[in-house]
Amino acid sequence: MPEPSTFLSLLTGSFATPAAENPTVAMVEAAYRHHGIDARYINCDVSAEKLADAVRGALAMGWAGFNCSLPHKVAVVPLLDELAPSAAIIGAVNCVVIRNGRLIGENTDGQGFLASLQTVADPKGRKVVLFGAGGAARAIAVETALAGAAAITIVNRDTARGMELAALVNARTSAAATFVPWEGVFTIPEETAVVVNATSIGLFPHVDARLDLDLESLAPGMVVADVIPNPPRTRLIRDAEARGCTVLDGLGMLVNQGIAGIRLWTGVTVDGEPMRRVLKGIFDA
Repeated sequence: MPEPSTFLSLLTGSFATPAAENPTVAMVEAAYRHHGIDARYINCDVSAEKLADAVRGALAMGWAGFNCSLPHKVAVVPLLDELAPSAAIIGAVNCVVIRNGRLIGENTDGQGFLASLQTVADPKGRKVVLFGAGGAARAIAVETALAGAAAITIVNRDTARGMELAALVNARTSAAATFVPWEGVFTIPEETAVVVNATSIGLFPHVDARLDLDLESLAPGMVVADVIPNPPRTRLIRDAEARGCTVLDGLGMLVNQGIAGIRLWTGVTVDGEPMRRVLKGIFDA
């Protein structure tokens, strides 16, 4: 970490397009300020054809690393020197660390979810129901499986994507994954310990959208998590809370992604509360 008296701040940031509505800059810089870390986080709108230039630029300017958001999470992989083990399985990178001139790809999506989940439950030996098979679902399935989940049921409307994710988990982890086509109302099996919405259902502005699941099958003692941060209290979170479930909102996953990224770039494990406060203020505005 450079000393403030050198006038040379540590540089980090994000490459995405569109980027204007990405609140990560406000979240990460809140943590930097809170801990007195002399660093900056620069939110960059980078088109697909300019991604390689942006990566070379970050390397040339001595950045400590950067996040990659849509649509670059897969496209950035060939530009890197190395992938962390879970990122290699997932096949996507959302966080790059620049260390000794080498570009190392990490995936903190799943790490962020797992850290949030572990505040209330250990997935080891447990059964998980996961709605969705996109990028977030892929990262969550892999990290939860690597953490020891016994079985993961993937519920998705697109059969090909759902089967592909189940096959990946079965081939690369010790968890037993099963794909179930999402046709009509889904009933959560009684032995389920963790239910995760990794779809966009309920995301602002469609805040009243509800997952097609049998609410009566949500039992007290189940952990119900939603990856959607805006709004934090989605319809699913409110429904599950009313049924006596333990709930995790999407802010927890997002904040823990930030904690993981900052730790990789700076070596500092930051307090997540200042980040959560900033995000809540943004989404409640």
